[in-house]
Amino acid sequence: MYALLQRNLFVHRKVNVDSSAAMCSVDPCISSSLLRPRRMTPEEFWTPLPDALDTKDTMKQFLSERIMKAAKAVYSALIERNPGLIRDRKHHLKTYRQCCSGKELVDWLIKLQDCSQLRSQAVGMWQVLVDEGILIHVKQELNFQDRDTQFYRFIDMEFDVGQSGDEKDSREEELQESLSLLVQMGPDALLTMILRKPPNQRSAEDLEVIYEELMHIKAAAHLSTSVRKELAAVLAFESHTKAGTVLFSQGDKGTSWYIIWKGSVNVITHGKGLVTTLHEGEDFGQLALLNDAPRAATIIMREDNCHFLRVDKQDFIRIVKDVEANTVRLEEHGKAVLVLEKSSEQESANQGGAASSSKYTVMSGTPEKILEHLLDTIKLDTNGSDQIDASVSDFLLTHQVFMPSGQLCTALLNQYPSTRISTAWGLYLLSSRFLNNSITYHAEPSEGSELEKAAYALNTKQKIVKLVVQWVSLYGLSLKDNPPVVDFLESLRKEVLGDSRLYALLREQLKERRKKMLDNGHQPSLKQHNELDWFLGYDNPAGKCQPIKVNDKVLHEVFRPDHTFVCLMLPVNSSVLDIVEAMTSSSGDYVLVKMNSSGDREELKLEARAVSTSLGLNERLFLCSANQVDELTPLREQLGPELNTMEPLEQMCSKDIAVQLNSYDWELFSTMHETELLYYVFGREKFPNTTTANLERFMCRFNEVQFWVVTELCLCVDQAKRATLLKKFIKIAIVLKEQKNLNSFYAVMFGLTNSAVTRLYKTWERVPNKTRRIFTTYERMLDPARNHRAYRLAVAKLSSPYIPFMPLILKDMTFIHEGNKNYTSTLVNFEKMRMIARTMKIVTDCRDQPYSVPSSPQKGLTERMFLDTPAIRLSTYSDQSLTLRSSSNVRYYVQNLKVIDNQRKLTQMSRDIER
Repeated sequence: MYALLQRNLFVHRKVNVDSSAAMCSVDPCISSSLLRPRRMTPEEFWTPLPDALDTKDTMKQFLSERIMKAAKAVYSALIERNPGLIRDRKHHLKTYRQCCSGKELVDWLIKLQDCSQLRSQAVGMWQVLVDEGILIHVKQELNFQDRDTQFYRFIDMEFDVGQSGDEKDSREEELQESLSLLVQMGPDALLTMILRKPPNQRSAEDLEVIYEELMHIKAAAHLSTSVRKELAAVLAFESHTKAGTVLFSQGDKGTSWYIIWKGSVNVITHGKGLVTTLHEGEDFGQLALLNDAPRAATIIMREDNCHFLRVDKQDFIRIVKDVEANTVRLEEHGKAVLVLEKSSEQESANQGGAASSSKYTVMSGTPEKILEHLLDTIKLDTNGSDQIDASVSDFLLTHQVFMPSGQLCTALLNQYPSTRISTAWGLYLLSSRFLNNSITYHAEPSEGSELEKAAYALNTKQKIVKLVVQWVSLYGLSLKDNPPVVDFLESLRKEVLGDSRLYALLREQLKERRKKMLDNGHQPSLKQHNELDWFLGYDNPAGKCQPIKVNDKVLHEVFRPDHTFVCLMLPVNSSVLDIVEAMTSSSGDYVLVKMNSSGDREELKLEARAVSTSLGLNERLFLCSANQVDELTPLREQLGPELNTMEPLEQMCSKDIAVQLNSYDWELFSTMHETELLYYVFGREKFPNTTTANLERFMCRFNEVQFWVVTELCLCVDQAKRATLLKKFIKIAIVLKEQKNLNSFYAVMFGLTNSAVTRLYKTWERVPNKTRRIFTTYERMLDPARNHRAYRLAVAKLSSPYIPFMPLILKDMTFIHEGNKNYTSTLVNFEKMRMIARTMKIVTDCRDQPYSVPSSPQKGLTERMFLDTPAIRLSTYSDQSLTLRSSSNVRYYVQNLKVIDNQRKLTQMSRDIER
């Protein structure tokens, strides 16, 4: 049972803190007397963090002040607009003086925001004030309740609400900013409130909130849907206020499994001392429950206010048994070839895409058996146009990890009932039965009429055709770069052309695909084709950034030690050896070196490939002899500009700059295929004949925009102009956020929060208070706490199209890849593939609608900011300034940014302009 659990339930991770394998190695030179076990006090186990704690205390105080200010603004609006909400109330023959009911507060807040937000979101906003002790329940209860009979008071009632009419605009702005702050903090407060409830008092909506949170917690993100749902029902909340508190000691009986929700702990063992430190999102205590063994280590709070999610032993064991009961293994010749988990349609829908038509979800299996099972899940209606199962697209997006395209083509041909209809029919008539949680297939002799066999054969062919159409739809023209796939598609096309029924089905499928492409703003080729073409409509759009394909030739700019250079047009996947041989008669003693603007050098291995497209910002390639490497110096262009571009920036409108950033980013984003994420994370060794050039170009753009902000500010010597420029960048960030370009929004915000910029205190003091308040509000989205929960909550409210924060998507995929094995025993870990595909589909979903400048959900906020600057009559502009403001010039500017990416140099420049 436990072996099955470890294979299918919990994550395969590199470190298990309950295991002795986590112990530190011992230096043999240490005196043996120092290794004798002795009893240590909790104070010795605890490693204090004075600097970190001071910083956290300061941030907590700052945040509490902001919440208090927000509460004043909300309270002022409450008594100004609805003073009747605060009144004496009677309940159960008792009078409660001057209070509000929870339900009325929620109703008022929803009406005030004039939006269709959920009541639970409003509850979370009020819970923020309850947690801060600003809004108090008349019976001192800690959880805010959306009920008529639950009453609340604001503390002391000492808020200043008497303000003059001239301050109405200012009050309205403060109210909107206060509501924005509470909206951002509400989900955390709501979740904490739900977790404090006893498990048996949680509603279905509460369980859904916990389930969503578990998807973003490191220790639980990899669990199956059914396991996360069971955990949501039993998780208990546990907190400890003081650093140095012992949670449990080595040798204690294991009673619970813990996930760190907030804070960190030290792991201590007798004789070894501090073994490791665990942080937010990590877990401990699992192995003692699995093995029914004593605790292998002592756990001590490393900091104040540590919060945990706890699963008690009885619930843990029950979940283990449920997993085993719902797991079915298909065996052939005594060996497992497919592992399935019983699931509901709703659970399958939660995994992404349409609800599964299958009662079982694939957990692991051989590639051929997984394909066979998924083909069986494809259901056909009368015209074969129903929605395909989400697991099929998961398989197609990730099949290259465990089943190369050539192998997939062979497997599909083997499944295709052309020359082997009788064999296929025999498989169709296989009977199955459950024995000891296993499925054993018993082949029977072929039975049935010829008409029935023909009907089965047609059904199978239709399923394969439908799967292949989906495959081509997901991969597009990139399949043309794979000769075995091209041959397979041609063979299948000929088969289809010879069968009128399949021909009609495929025409219908391609017609539906073409219609969807038109709906998404793509203009497919209008060429008429007498015969079917799998790739009809997949022409590259003209006038846009073109994708770099695996067989394309790209420019390789290689410099010599004297800074002269040679330009070579070589295939994108050329090796270092190819480059060296193209520049010299023989490789000899020559080496190819990659050097950045700081002068850091890296000698590239001869077998390394695609080095040109993988260069970082301001990195260049140098060819030299081995004894010249240490003499290489960066190019002048690598060091970045010496003067800023303040003059053209002053003439360009912030909105125009943001629009052109969006346009160019979308072009780069559109050239990147989802599978490049797979290639990038799994590595070139796994996928040698692929390219990630488009993804790397998009990632380089992120760094370029980030350092553009820092460069321009640090090159601006005049303090007044620098403050103006700082305000402009904040405006650009706001427009980027409202137009749903989160990648560049984060790039600009990271630039504004770079240490070289944040230290410019005098400059920040010149920025208007209103602008700084708005910046502080948006800065909360950069908070990485709880696996970047602030960002994920913001994204959850967006509809396509939008440009996501790509570094976080790569981080998620890397985390999934490194935390889970590709195979469990000899079977493909399809649960891992499903998680990888789910992340890849984020990119797909972002682009399923045509991109245009979207309407702003916070239009008023941006308009008020841009109205701050007095309007200038058109006649006051010079011809030069009007030229600079043209969209073509703004576009040229944003596509050719010159930046300094040397952080040390930027910091020194910052100190030079403002000490």
